[in-house]
Amino acid sequence: MKRAIVWFRNDLRVEDNEVLYRASKNFDEVLPVFVINKENLTKKEYDSGKLGQFRLQFLLESLKNLNDTLSKMGSGLLVKLGDPAAELLKIAKEEKVNAIYAHKEPAWEEKQEEERLSEGLDESIEIKYFWGKTLFHVNDLPFDYEKTPDVFSNFRKKNEKYGKVRPLFSKPEKLNWQQSIECEIPSIIDLGYDQFELPEHAAISFKGGEDEAKNRLNHYFYDTESLSKYKYTRNGLIGADYSSKFSPWLANGSISPRQIYYEVKKYEEEIKSNVSTYWLIFELIWRDFFTYVLLKYGNKLFYKGSIKGKRPKVNDPEGKKLKAWKNARTGIPFIDANMKELNETGFMSNRGRQNVASYLIKDLQVDWRKGAAYFEEKLIDYDVASNWGNWAYVAGIGNDPREGRYFNIMSQADRYDKKGEYVKLWLPELSQISPESIHTPWLADSEELRSFPDNSPFAKPIYISEKWKL
Repeated sequence: MKRAIVWFRNDLRVEDNEVLYRASKNFDEVLPVFVINKENLTKKEYDSGKLGQFRLQFLLESLKNLNDTLSKMGSGLLVKLGDPAAELLKIAKEEKVNAIYAHKEPAWEEKQEEERLSEGLDESIEIKYFWGKTLFHVNDLPFDYEKTPDVFSNFRKKNEKYGKVRPLFSKPEKLNWQQSIECEIPSIIDLGYDQFELPEHAAISFKGGEDEAKNRLNHYFYDTESLSKYKYTRNGLIGADYSSKFSPWLANGSISPRQIYYEVKKYEEEIKSNVSTYWLIFELIWRDFFTYVLLKYGNKLFYKGSIKGKRPKVNDPEGKKLKAWKNARTGIPFIDANMKELNETGFMSNRGRQNVASYLIKDLQVDWRKGAAYFEEKLIDYDVASNWGNWAYVAGIGNDPREGRYFNIMSQADRYDKKGEYVKLWLPELSQISPESIHTPWLADSEELRSFPDNSPFAKPIYISEKWKL
C-alpha cells in the first residue's frame, strides 16, 4: 500500500492541480495537508506584520472550501498550526508515507521550508516538487529563467511568440485515505486576531475558496460580460466590476492562471474577442514576469537598492511620514482615501497602489521596503513576487526601463476621480467640500476650512510637491 502526502501551499484547488493529479495516479492513498505557519501570525518586518486579518480570514475560508471538496472525493484536509517543515516531518513519520508531493515556490522563506523538510526526511521518503504557479511553465520558457529579460515587453513578446500554455490537469475522480481525516480549521479569533466587518461601501466582499473563484469568474465573464470592457474600465476606483479582481484567488491558488487563460479563450470563441479579452491575458503575463524576476534575482529583489542597486533617497528619521501614510493622515485626499480603503477592506485598486507607492517613495522619501511590507500585511491578494516587484518598479530600482518615472498625484486624482466621488466615499468628512477643492482642501475658502476639526491633516498636509503646480 503506497501512501503520499500532498502538501498544499499556494495551490488551494483540486482542478488544474498537478500535485494532486500525480499523487492520485501514483499512490493508493493520499493525505492532503496544509500547515498554517505559526511564525507568520506574530512576525514583523519593517514595523509591519507578515499576515493581516483580511488575508488570514480569506485563507481560512479557502481551507474550509478545500476540505469540503476533498471530503466529497473521499479524503479531506488535515490542517496543522506550526512550522510547516516540522509538522510535515512529524506527519510523514507517524503515517509511514512513501512520498511528499508539493508545488515549488520561488521566494526565499518558502525555499527555506523546502530545505528544512529535505534535511529532516528519511531517505526512504521521496520528495517531489512540481511547478504550477504561472501561466507559462518554467520549463517551457523560450529562455532559461536565469536569463529572464529585465524589461516586461521583451518577456511578453518572446512568450507570446514562442511560449506555450500547457493543458489543464483534470480533477482526480477519487482520493483514498484509510483513516477519517479530522479537519479542524481555527477562526481568526482562535489565532489571536480581531473579528472584523467590512464597510457597506467596500468595492467587493471577497470570500475565499475554489468555488468562490469560479463564481467570480462566471460573474465577471458571463453574468455581466465585464471582460469585454476590461481594458477601458480597469483603472476604475469604485465598484466590483471595473476590474476582474481575481487576484486574491490567484494569490493563494484557489484558481490557476491557466484556468483563467483557457476561460478567456472560450469567451472569445463563444461571446466576443477584442482588445479587452487580450488585455486580461496581458495582465496574467505581467504576473508571470514578476515571478520569474524573483526566480532570477532571488533575495536581491528585497535589498534597499533592489535589482538595479540604486538606493532611493530616504528622509524619515522618526518615522512620522510613514505613520501618517499608514494611518491615512497625509492630508492628501487621493492618497488617504486609498489608504483608508486598504486599511478597512484589505483591497486597493491598481491605480491607487501606484499612486500611494509613488507618493511614499518619491514625495515623502520613505524607504520603499516599508511600504511593501505594509502592503504584505494588509493586502488580501498579497503575492510576494507581484508585490515586491511592483514596489521596486515604482521606486525606479526594479524593472522599469524608464528613468525617473513619477506619479503627479494631483494630475492622477483629476484624471481618475475628477468629481471627488471616490475621495468622498472613503473620506466622508470631506463630503461638503466643493468639487473644485476636493483634492486640495487646504486651498478651500475659509468657510469650507472651518468645517475641519482642529487636528485635521487636510488643513495642513504633511507634504505638498512643487511638481504638482497647484
